[in-house]
Amino acid sequence: MATVRFEHASRVYAAGHAPAVDRLSLEIADGELCVLVGPSGSGKSTALRMLAGLESVDGGKVYIDERDVTDLPPKRRDIAMVFQSYALYPHMTVAQNLGFALRVARLPKAEVTRRVQEAARLLELEPYLDRRPRALSGGQRQRVAMGRAIVREPQVFCMDEPLSNLDAKLRVSTRTQIASLQKRLGVTTVYVTHDQVEAMTMGDRVAVLRDGVLQQVDRPLDLYDRPCNAFVAGFMGSPAMNLLPGRLVTAGVEVSGAVLPVARGGAAPAGRDGGVTVGIRPEGITLTAAGESGTVPAKVDFVEELGSDGFVYAAVAGGERIVLRNLGRSHPPMGAPVGLRIDPAHLHLFDAETGVRL
Repeated sequence: MATVRFEHASRVYAAGHAPAVDRLSLEIADGELCVLVGPSGSGKSTALRMLAGLESVDGGKVYIDERDVTDLPPKRRDIAMVFQSYALYPHMTVAQNLGFALRVARLPKAEVTRRVQEAARLLELEPYLDRRPRALSGGQRQRVAMGRAIVREPQVFCMDEPLSNLDAKLRVSTRTQIASLQKRLGVTTVYVTHDQVEAMTMGDRVAVLRDGVLQQVDRPLDLYDRPCNAFVAGFMGSPAMNLLPGRLVTAGVEVSGAVLPVARGGAAPAGRDGGVTVGIRPEGITLTAAGESGTVPAKVDFVEELGSDGFVYAAVAGGERIVLRNLGRSHPPMGAPVGLRIDPAHLHLFDAETGVRL
């Protein structure tokens, strides 16, 4: 097993353009599953490829188990890569696909057989060892791709959006299998995804990137509860955190016609006019009758029925839209006037200009 460390690592594709990865410093512990997450173009896949040796490092260093691998070719880094595409050999059986890299490395036949059978057992592929990829489902093909990485017994797994080709239901079941398997194997894993739900449910820690810059790295619930800036707040969570313009006043913060009490101790200065960005998670808002004291007046735009509960989208003064989680199966009709009671304990304040948490 091994630790992974990026030390001010950068990748620049063209002179005069912003770096794809900009001075990334990140330490990943031995046996940890660290998820790199961010929107398209955030640099997460580039960072993973820099670790794997598939992209050059234009500045800084990359270490695996305290060994400088910055300039080493991929085959000397002792990593195994799982790609978005399965990249299986169509003319080979599952067993042959699993053992291909081992045979190329000229391992003894008995050792190849042992590792293939062990990986097949872990991934529940034993009934399919004699089948070819065309006879497998998408989820089974992805498990074969995982098996090819496992049999190599590497120091580090690098996974680049391995579930993006699967349908929604299969993604949910497969991501739990991958997370469980990683814990059993104890192999340090760097996992890239654009899906923040996947990141929250799988990662021991999650690193959020934006435009090549690391925004925050923390445990999933800490990211959710204490985002360091408005970007992380709006990116992590489904539905996303509501971000509304507000203004600090003597009694608290004024937002959409209501004044909400907030703890002011230790808060950084806001803009000259007291302007802030107010963040509220959907679960921090409850529906009340229109006109109730201390509520934000709103009108229901849309209701998303989910069965056991639902999401209500409501328009507030100024044209902003707020989404809240409404428990139960009784929801207001579209167009209905309502009041939104916001729990002050769920408020997040960010600098209106920089987006930094106050």
